[in-house]
Amino acid sequence: MPSPKIIISGGGTGGHIFPAIAIAEAIKRAEPEAEFLFVGAKGRMEMERVPRAGYDIKGLWISGIQRSLTLKNLSFPLKLISSLWNARKIVKSFKPDLAVGVGGYASGPLLRVATSMKIPSVIQEQNSYPGITNKLLAKSVNKICVAYEGMERWFPKEKIVLTGNPVREAVVDLEGKRRDAAEFFGLNPEVPTLVVVGGSLGARTINQSVQSGLSAIRENGYQLIWQTGKIFADQAKAAVEEMGTESLVTLPFIDRMDYAYAMADVLISRAGAMSVSEICLVAKPAILVPSPNVAEDHQTKNAKALADNNAAVLVKDSEAHDQLITEAISLLGAKERCVELSKNASKMAFSSASDEIAKEVLNLFRKS
Repeated sequence: MPSPKIIISGGGTGGHIFPAIAIAEAIKRAEPEAEFLFVGAKGRMEMERVPRAGYDIKGLWISGIQRSLTLKNLSFPLKLISSLWNARKIVKSFKPDLAVGVGGYASGPLLRVATSMKIPSVIQEQNSYPGITNKLLAKSVNKICVAYEGMERWFPKEKIVLTGNPVREAVVDLEGKRRDAAEFFGLNPEVPTLVVVGGSLGARTINQSVQSGLSAIRENGYQLIWQTGKIFADQAKAAVEEMGTESLVTLPFIDRMDYAYAMADVLISRAGAMSVSEICLVAKPAILVPSPNVAEDHQTKNAKALADNNAAVLVKDSEAHDQLITEAISLLGAKERCVELSKNASKMAFSSASDEIAKEVLNLFRKS
């Protein structure tokens, strides 16, 4: 049997891009000769991150619909028509055996075209509340890989496979990396460290809360690794430089998340599905600050699932300015509490999600 040609689509944020790469890596482990083409949205971060991971990518002129009334929405119909037209050209040229969608702007047009051309297709839904793209695609795809129980409320039950969320293996392999990580960030491996990741694009409330708490972090003798996102990067860098210490490190984006996790004694994070999945797999004590700006408040549901199992601390976005850094400093000094959170987070991890999704994809290929 020849090796499969697989087209993978999705993106917009790291929460879509990195799962897509993790799925490709898992398929390659099972089928080393498999060919891949990624399809993303022009101007979004996947156009840079996917080639860096070693895969070809094509871009579509597409973006999401803004929830508020805005002139940007006027161009959406034109973008959609353009994307459907170009997606069809890409599919006809690459001639894939299978299509995989991970959500995000480009996933809709590409999977709509693929399914209309009778190409076997799989979508992966990361959240407990599915995005509009995957809800629209559910009837036409063959399989739907999910990370939460109860998804038959949204999807046909017979298509659902509970797999967990795919995570890049290199990111969660932390064995023996702390000293190398400390050298990478220019920090001391022996000093307790707070790691802040507001998502690949940053998080305003978390960033402002951390900036207000820089003095407290330094005065308590802790180190900081702070992923700020591009928009807040200059402001964060200036604030840290004003502190006059090398124990506080800021980066617009952390390329080596394995090193960040290896250094983390406590994590502060948004509660996106992929962040939660990684936290469970690396079993780190975490404070989750759900974004209030997502559909159906699904980040709060993600965070609550951990907090209710004593596997993370939940701080509301509206309360972060007053509570976040105080909570982080308290947790850094409470070793038994950290051990408890880590142990419970580990129990909630799906350790082989990427391989399970790869299995579903390759089973479809063999059947077809």
